[in-house]
Amino acid sequence: MDTRGTSAHFGGIDVLVNNAGRGWYGSVEGMDDAAVRQLFELNFFSVLAVTRAVLPGMRARRSGWIINVSSVAGLRGELGFGYYTAAKHAVEGMTDVLRQEVAPLGVKVLAVQPGAFRTRAYAGFAGEPVRESIEDYRPMLQSVRTTMIEHDGKQPGDPMKGARAVVATIGQDDPPHRLVLGSGGYDAVIGELESMITEIRAHEHVSRTVDFPVG
Repeated sequence: MDTRGTSAHFGGIDVLVNNAGRGWYGSVEGMDDAAVRQLFELNFFSVLAVTRAVLPGMRARRSGWIINVSSVAGLRGELGFGYYTAAKHAVEGMTDVLRQEVAPLGVKVLAVQPGAFRTRAYAGFAGEPVRESIEDYRPMLQSVRTTMIEHDGKQPGDPMKGARAVVATIGQDDPPHRLVLGSGGYDAVIGELESMITEIRAHEHVSRTVDFPVG
C-alpha cells in the first residue's frame, strides 16, 4: 500500500484510525474455509497493511497516533463469532507489541474496544440466513441471529459520543493503552478479566510445579 499521495496532499498522516471490520457468524468447526480467510483479511490483515503503510512517515517525524478499533470480542469470546473473536484477539496482540516497539520513536498506539453501538452493524443479519453445515450448531447460531436482529437499532452505545471519547482520550497527558466503550462492554470485560484472574490464581500451585528446581 502506497500512502505517498495522501501524505503529500496533507503534509503527512498524523492519526490513523483502523476501523474496518465485519462480524461474520458461524461455528468454529463448520464455517467455510474461504469465509474464515475472508474474515481475517478484513478484520486483521487490512489493519496490518494500513498500519505498516503509515508507520514510515510517523517514524520519520517521530510523532503520530495509531488507533486500532478492536471490539469487546478482542478481550472475551463471543458465542457464534469464534473467528471474529480470533481476529480481534490478533488485533489486540499485535497492537500491544506495536505499542512497545514504536513508543521510543514518538508514536503512540491505542486499542479501542467498543461494545454494542447503534450503527448499521446488526442490520445485515436479517438478510443473512444461517449457513451452517453441521446440524448440531444450527440452533445456537439461529439464536445468535435472532438476537442480532432483535437488537438492531436498539444498541445502547452512541457512535458520536464514542468518537468524542476517543478524541478526548488521545488528548490526555497520560492516555491509556486501551479504552473500552459502553457500559455493557465495560461490565462484560471486567467480569471476564476478574473471572480469568480468579481461575488462574486457583491453579497457581500447578503453574509453579513445572519449573526446574531452584538452586
